[in-house]
Amino acid sequence: MSRPLRSLLLALALAAGAGVHAQPVDDPAPLQFHDAAEEARFQHLAGQLRCVMCQNQSLADSNAQIARDMRRQVLDLMREGRSDEEIRRFLVDRYGEFVLYRPQVGSHTWLLWFGPGLVLLGGAVAVWRIVRRRAANATGGPLADEELDP
Repeated sequence: MSRPLRSLLLALALAAGAGVHAQPVDDPAPLQFHDAAEEARFQHLAGQLRCVMCQNQSLADSNAQIARDMRRQVLDLMREGRSDEEIRRFLVDRYGEFVLYRPQVGSHTWLLWFGPGLVLLGGAVAVWRIVRRRAANATGGPLADEELDP
Protein backbone atom coordinates (compact mmCIF):
# COMPACT_ATOMS: atom_id res chain seq x y z
CA MET A 1 0.00 0.00 0.00
CA SER A 2 1.35 3.39 -0.95
CA ARG A 3 2.31 5.93 1.66
CA PRO A 4 -0.28 8.60 0.63
CA LEU A 5 -3.05 6.00 0.73
CA ARG A 6 -1.95 4.85 4.20
CA SER A 7 -1.87 8.47 5.39
CA LEU A 8 -5.35 9.06 3.98
CA LEU A 9 -6.75 5.96 5.70
CA LEU A 10 -5.11 6.94 8.97
CA ALA A 11 -6.53 10.46 8.74
CA LEU A 12 -10.03 9.07 8.02
CA ALA A 13 -9.80 6.68 10.96
CA LEU A 14 -8.69 9.46 13.30
CA ALA A 15 -11.45 11.76 12.06
CA ALA A 16 -14.07 9.06 12.60
CA GLY A 17 -12.72 8.34 16.07
CA ALA A 18 -12.58 12.03 16.95
CA GLY A 19 -16.23 12.42 15.97
CA VAL A 20 -17.21 9.70 18.41
CA HIS A 21 -15.28 11.23 21.30
CA ALA A 22 -16.22 14.82 20.51
CA GLN A 23 -19.77 14.30 21.79
CA PRO A 24 -20.26 15.40 25.39
CA VAL A 25 -20.63 12.65 27.93
CA ASP A 26 -24.06 12.69 29.57
CA ASP A 27 -23.25 13.27 33.20
CA PRO A 28 -26.22 15.15 34.62
CA ALA A 29 -26.02 16.65 38.04
CA PRO A 30 -27.09 14.22 40.74
CA LEU A 31 -30.55 14.61 42.16
CA GLN A 32 -30.73 17.00 45.08
CA PHE A 33 -33.20 16.17 47.84
CA HIS A 34 -34.72 18.69 50.24
CA ASP A 35 -34.45 16.35 53.22
CA ALA A 36 -33.82 12.75 54.27
CA ALA A 37 -37.55 11.90 54.22
CA GLU A 38 -37.85 12.95 50.57
CA GLU A 39 -34.78 10.91 49.68
CA ALA A 40 -36.07 7.84 51.54
CA ARG A 41 -39.45 8.08 49.79
CA PHE A 42 -37.74 8.51 46.42
CA GLN A 43 -35.43 5.52 46.97
CA HIS A 44 -38.36 3.33 48.07
CA LEU A 45 -40.40 4.31 45.02
CA ALA A 46 -37.49 3.99 42.56
CA GLY A 47 -36.78 0.52 43.95
CA GLN A 48 -40.33 -0.58 43.07
CA LEU A 49 -40.07 0.62 39.47
CA ARG A 50 -38.26 -1.07 36.60
CA CYS A 51 -36.13 0.65 34.01
CA VAL A 52 -37.99 0.28 30.71
CA MET A 53 -34.73 -0.23 28.83
CA CYS A 54 -32.94 -2.58 31.25
CA GLN A 55 -34.78 -5.86 31.64
CA ASN A 56 -33.97 -6.66 35.25
CA GLN A 57 -32.76 -3.45 36.84
CA SER A 58 -34.74 -1.19 39.03
CA LEU A 59 -35.02 2.47 38.25
CA ALA A 60 -32.70 3.15 41.19
CA ASP A 61 -29.98 0.79 39.87
CA SER A 62 -29.99 1.59 36.15
CA ASN A 63 -27.51 3.94 34.49
CA ALA A 64 -29.46 4.16 31.21
CA GLN A 65 -30.38 7.64 30.02
CA ILE A 66 -34.09 6.84 30.14
CA ALA A 67 -33.72 5.71 33.75
CA ARG A 68 -32.08 9.05 34.60
CA ASP A 69 -34.96 10.86 32.93
CA MET A 70 -37.53 8.70 34.73
CA ARG A 71 -35.84 9.29 38.11
CA ARG A 72 -35.94 13.04 37.51
CA GLN A 73 -39.59 12.75 36.48
CA VAL A 74 -40.45 10.76 39.63
CA LEU A 75 -38.81 13.43 41.79
CA ASP A 76 -40.68 16.19 39.95
CA LEU A 77 -43.99 14.36 40.47
CA MET A 78 -43.17 13.91 44.15
CA ARG A 79 -42.53 17.63 44.48
CA GLU A 80 -45.86 18.36 42.78
CA GLY A 81 -47.47 16.63 45.75
CA ARG A 82 -48.56 13.42 44.04
CA SER A 83 -48.88 10.24 46.08
CA ASP A 84 -46.82 7.12 45.38
CA GLU A 85 -49.87 5.46 43.81
CA GLU A 86 -50.47 8.44 41.52
CA ILE A 87 -46.83 8.38 40.43
CA ARG A 88 -47.00 4.64 39.71
CA ARG A 89 -50.26 5.11 37.78
CA PHE A 90 -48.70 7.96 35.75
CA LEU A 91 -45.70 5.80 34.80
CA VAL A 92 -47.91 2.79 33.96
CA ASP A 93 -50.06 4.99 31.73
CA ARG A 94 -46.95 6.24 29.98
CA TYR A 95 -44.77 3.10 29.80
CA GLY A 96 -47.12 0.18 30.48
CA GLU A 97 -47.27 -2.30 33.35
CA PHE A 98 -43.76 -3.49 32.55
CA VAL A 99 -42.49 -0.53 34.58
CA LEU A 100 -43.82 -2.13 37.80
CA TYR A 101 -41.82 -4.87 39.49
CA ARG A 102 -45.06 -6.14 41.03
CA PRO A 103 -47.83 -5.59 38.45
CA GLN A 104 -51.45 -5.92 39.50
CA VAL A 105 -53.03 -9.36 39.11
CA GLY A 106 -55.45 -9.03 36.23
CA SER A 107 -56.70 -10.77 33.15
CA HIS A 108 -53.64 -9.72 31.16
CA THR A 109 -51.07 -10.55 33.87
CA TRP A 110 -52.39 -13.82 35.30
CA LEU A 111 -49.88 -15.87 33.30
CA LEU A 112 -47.04 -13.72 34.66
CA TRP A 113 -48.17 -14.38 38.23
CA PHE A 114 -49.30 -18.00 38.01
CA GLY A 115 -47.32 -19.32 35.01
CA PRO A 116 -44.24 -20.46 36.99
CA GLY A 117 -46.44 -22.35 39.46
CA LEU A 118 -48.35 -24.01 36.61
CA VAL A 119 -45.10 -25.10 34.95
CA LEU A 120 -43.81 -26.48 38.27
CA LEU A 121 -47.10 -28.31 38.88
CA GLY A 122 -47.05 -29.74 35.34
CA GLY A 123 -43.47 -30.98 35.85
CA ALA A 124 -44.40 -32.61 39.16
CA VAL A 125 -47.36 -34.39 37.54
CA ALA A 126 -45.13 -35.61 34.68
CA VAL A 127 -42.51 -36.96 37.12
CA TRP A 128 -45.22 -38.64 39.21
CA ARG A 129 -46.69 -40.35 36.11
CA ILE A 130 -43.27 -41.55 34.92
CA VAL A 131 -42.45 -42.99 38.35
CA ARG A 132 -45.84 -44.75 38.55
CA ARG A 133 -45.47 -46.20 35.05
CA ARG A 134 -41.96 -47.50 35.81
CA ALA A 135 -43.13 -48.98 39.10
CA ALA A 136 -45.99 -50.79 37.32
CA ASN A 137 -43.60 -52.18 34.67
CA ALA A 138 -41.00 -53.35 37.18
CA THR A 139 -40.53 -57.13 37.38
CA GLY A 140 -39.86 -57.13 41.07
CA GLY A 141 -36.18 -58.08 41.08
CA PRO A 142 -33.11 -58.94 39.00
CA LEU A 143 -33.58 -61.32 36.11
CA ALA A 144 -32.50 -64.92 36.61
CA ASP A 145 -29.92 -66.51 34.28
CA GLU A 146 -32.53 -68.58 32.43
CA GLU A 147 -34.55 -65.42 31.69
CA LEU A 148 -31.50 -63.78 30.07
CA ASP A 149 -30.82 -66.62 27.56
CA PRO A 150 -33.18 -66.81 24.57
